Amino acid sequence: MRGFHVTSSPPCWWTVNKRSLISSLCLSTSICSFHHCYLMTSFSLYWFCFPFSLWNFFSHSSDFEVHRNWLAITYSLPLSKWYYEKTSEWTLDYPPLFAWFEYLLSQAATIVDPQMVVISKLKYVSQSTILFQRGSVIFTDLLLAYAIKEYCGYLARKASVPTRNCLILALLVVFNFGLLIVDHILTYKSILQELHWLPVNENIHFQYNGFLFGILLLSITKLSEGQTLEGSFWFAVLLNFKHIFLYIAPAYFVFLLRTYCFRPSASGKKDKQLIIFGVNIWDFSPLHLLRLGFIVVLVFGASFGPFIAMDQLKQVLSRLFPFKRGLCHAYWAPNFWALYNALDKAVAIIGSRLGFLPKELMNKQASMTGGLVGQSEHLILPSVPPLVTMILTLLSLMPALLHVWFRPSGVTGFLRCLILCAFGSFLFGWHVHEKAILMVIIPLSLLAIVDRRAARVFLVLSTTGHLSLFPLLFQAQESPIKVCLMLMFTIFSFYSLCLVHCGESSKDYTTTELFTLPIVTWYEACYLYGLLVLAFYCSAVHPLTVLASRLPFLPLMLTSVYCAVGVVWAWLLFYVDTLRGGAQTTMNAPGVVTLKAAASGKKATRKKQ
Repeated sequence: MRGFHVTSSPPCWWTVNKRSLISSLCLSTSICSFHHCYLMTSFSLYWFCFPFSLWNFFSHSSDFEVHRNWLAITYSLPLSKWYYEKTSEWTLDYPPLFAWFEYLLSQAATIVDPQMVVISKLKYVSQSTILFQRGSVIFTDLLLAYAIKEYCGYLARKASVPTRNCLILALLVVFNFGLLIVDHILTYKSILQELHWLPVNENIHFQYNGFLFGILLLSITKLSEGQTLEGSFWFAVLLNFKHIFLYIAPAYFVFLLRTYCFRPSASGKKDKQLIIFGVNIWDFSPLHLLRLGFIVVLVFGASFGPFIAMDQLKQVLSRLFPFKRGLCHAYWAPNFWALYNALDKAVAIIGSRLGFLPKELMNKQASMTGGLVGQSEHLILPSVPPLVTMILTLLSLMPALLHVWFRPSGVTGFLRCLILCAFGSFLFGWHVHEKAILMVIIPLSLLAIVDRRAARVFLVLSTTGHLSLFPLLFQAQESPIKVCLMLMFTIFSFYSLCLVHCGESSKDYTTTELFTLPIVTWYEACYLYGLLVLAFYCSAVHPLTVLASRLPFLPLMLTSVYCAVGVVWAWLLFYVDTLRGGAQTTMNAPGVVTLKAAASGKKATRKKQ
């Protein structure tokens, strides 16, 4: 393969796994069962993918140096200077609790490598630094495993979900493809660098998303179990770790106000009725509101209190909300603004070639992908200020928030509202990162295991959203690993969710039916197969054409625009389903959901789509 090399020969078991791949694929294709084919192919790709990932080159990003610099800032400087330090361009721009988290890590980091915690304008990397940073990600990601274990325990105890389905959910979350390439997969590279199998590079992809999603799942679990105050506490903690989760804060606010602060009154007070905005005012509990307020004030006070006392709140907020950045990130997230940007370029190109617009217009450089700095400007269409994105985001959230207020359906309705809040913020937000799609995919997987219609949305969105992350691994030698890992996760997702919602069947399937996709419709399947064509063109065809030098941005734009269509469709599909009644669940107690046969996995075989 062009550009692929390692510093030593591959392990001897590589040949064995290549043979196992071929034999497993041959065996799977010889099986006429649709389910068996999916399962065998998934495991075959796994055994092919794992050894290959150990000695391949992976993507590079600035995240590694960002967090190393934050270790240096919190270790070397007093608290009063944390949010003023700007020796490096990677300034501290996360909430205070995450800064304290970095401070705790820095106490161990200085023992591993004292140079790691030295503030410098130049990037610093060493083998011990790499192993420490990656080790901290692995250790903190144990919280994600614990959180999904707790949620699965809740499903098994209170909702009578079979153990098999709980295991499927755990695998869908812990081995999520997006989390693998953003947080986990590059650990193998770090280990091999320490073993001198690979050279040390300046930038290593690095984030703590698994740890943060673990806190989110803990909050959802506590709310599901009826432990409202504990669930509120964990979400308040999460907001003070990473403020991007403000996207879903409206869902928490409305749900807690509606279901916790307005509780059904005692039988002796039923004669008092004063209905305003769909609730009985006499059901309002000031004590419950004070309890929630105390938790919020406690967490935010512990986080921001020291900076408020030093009169630095304005400085901290200016770091957390840098609206001087462009409308879109340097790589377009697959949202509404990707379609808007593409339309702007298309109108400019067509208009100039047809003579309706001056050709000099094409020499003007649009700045809607401003990246770190710069205001957004378009060539033809009106430029979009932050206020417009805020208004559109709020408008996209309102139907979901009103639905959970006027038609509360317990934790299931809350979870749907949370997902729609994440959806709307991703589609219409300002300077959205492509990785923010995981804020939709991870919570959606919780519903996909218990509701067939949610599973349909999950399969469309996860396949589309995960492929939109491909540009994060942009080197040619990285293509096999990202393709194989995504195929593995996608095949497992379709197979396992079909097993849950379609039931088990001994019917033999024809060869042509092996290429159909369960649960999703035929036109959605055609769209998903189009992702294969898109990935093939961007990875294999485009670099060999003359367009590679003339239009180097074309693969990024095609990926963003094509995936944006799928994300918007999934959003509309999920919104309509929610407003029509949502999941097939019933509520028998606050915080307890009784799941119907869609999640049991033990009912009779349903009609195959």
